[in-house]
Amino acid sequence: MEPLSGHPPGLRKAPLPPAGRRLLDALALDRVDLVGHSMGGIVALLLAEGYPQRVDRLVLEDVPIPRPREQTTPTRPDGKLTVDWEMVLAVRRQVDTPEAGWLERLSRITAKTLVVAGGPGSHVPQEGVVELARRVPHGRVVTIPAGHLIHQAEPMEFTKAVLTFLRSEE
Repeated sequence: MEPLSGHPPGLRKAPLPPAGRRLLDALALDRVDLVGHSMGGIVALLLAEGYPQRVDRLVLEDVPIPRPREQTTPTRPDGKLTVDWEMVLAVRRQVDTPEAGWLERLSRITAKTLVVAGGPGSHVPQEGVVELARRVPHGRVVTIPAGHLIHQAEPMEFTKAVLTFLRSEE
């Protein structure tokens, strides 16, 4: 198996969807349910749009819609980081200036999709989270007013919403 790209999702030079497909192949997984938060949600979204036959259900937690916006550079937090800061910056640039057609390709997603919005306490514009759910053919949205880290701030409510969705017959 080729190594997975260390580059962020959606970058023109190192697209992640093929790497995600290779991982599924290596693990002998035909169809999967994916859950992704923020940047991880972008990874899941790109895999679901690039390989719709491989993703059955998709959960996107407080994921921004791929719409051009004013580019800003986040401030690096002090201390030891638990994330690759260069990746954060690269993904942020891609989210701020997405590839042409990314928004329209949301209609390719065939997976049943739950979009979990964090409400007014989140830094992610919530109207874009709602629009993301609307643009995905089988998308629906639920709001858990907990801010951006829904799974951390309200773990029981988040888990209940996700499990209810994943276990549903529809």
